[in-house]
Amino acid sequence: MPIIKVENLVKRFGSITAVNNISFNVEEGAIFGFLGPNGAGKTTTISILCTLLGPTSGNARVNGYDCEKQSSSVRKSIGIVFQDTTLDKDLTAEENLLFHAYLYNVEKAERRKRVDDVLKLVDLFSRKDDLVKKFSGGMKRRLEVARGLIHRPKVLFLDEPTLGLDPQSRSNLWEFITALPGKYGVTIFMTTHYMDEAEVCDNIAIIDNGNIIAMNSPEELKKVIGGDVIYLKTRDNAKAKDVIKSALDIDASIRDGELFISTVKGDTCIPELIRMLGDSVLSVRLQRPTLNDVFLKLTGKAIRDEEGPDTDTIKAEVRAYRRRHD
Repeated sequence: MPIIKVENLVKRFGSITAVNNISFNVEEGAIFGFLGPNGAGKTTTISILCTLLGPTSGNARVNGYDCEKQSSSVRKSIGIVFQDTTLDKDLTAEENLLFHAYLYNVEKAERRKRVDDVLKLVDLFSRKDDLVKKFSGGMKRRLEVARGLIHRPKVLFLDEPTLGLDPQSRSNLWEFITALPGKYGVTIFMTTHYMDEAEVCDNIAIIDNGNIIAMNSPEELKKVIGGDVIYLKTRDNAKAKDVIKSALDIDASIRDGELFISTVKGDTCIPELIRMLGDSVLSVRLQRPTLNDVFLKLTGKAIRDEEGPDTDTIKAEVRAYRRRHD
């Protein structure tokens, strides 16, 4: 049985459909990712799986428990790292973790050992007595991951875990995260709009406008491209597109001011393109397929902020839902 099972899930905020009849499974011990722009429905889906929101329709189960009918059991099964920091900055790293262990009823005799273990895991043991307000953004994120693991959850949810971090901090954090399934047997469910982060996932669901438009491993998704990718900018992209179609029978598309061309052998195709188009060529670049190229091909656009329910709307519904059910 999958550790997460979602069937025909729908969530609406007034006239906006944030999650549109999606279904997917996540296997135990996997790293599963939601990849899509802001406003695509990623955070809304996680909020439902974490029992912070109720669905408009459909069903979601975590660790065998119904997210709406058995919310208490779901909460005991999960850890969460939200987009925004929720640590108490006036407590030390150790005090934050001990307080969380207390809330989750970790046995008193076991608490300090678990705290020490997770602090060592995220390389913060030497800073355990320091106040969190003295920590860098990357250190706070690592401490939040540690906090999410203190009660030994079956699933750890990471909602844009590296948002706002510098590249080095992002890289360091992912070293810890990718090791977690092997060390703790925990399943990772993450959301991101960073392509390189999505590459670490065993499986990815590409989500756009509340719909899952593709789901597979990163390597299988890249096969959608069918070869290399050429980005070509000319003085007249529309005219160049027609020339390429007529001469080479290749369908190019115009995206963000460039021609996007997928071809089996890009290194041999580029000289031919330059010969045909001459001095109208302004720039050309070749790259192997990336997940961004997959998103471009499937949606016709790059990942960017999209129109969706605003943060205040989601927060207001979360508060209303918790008042009705707690």
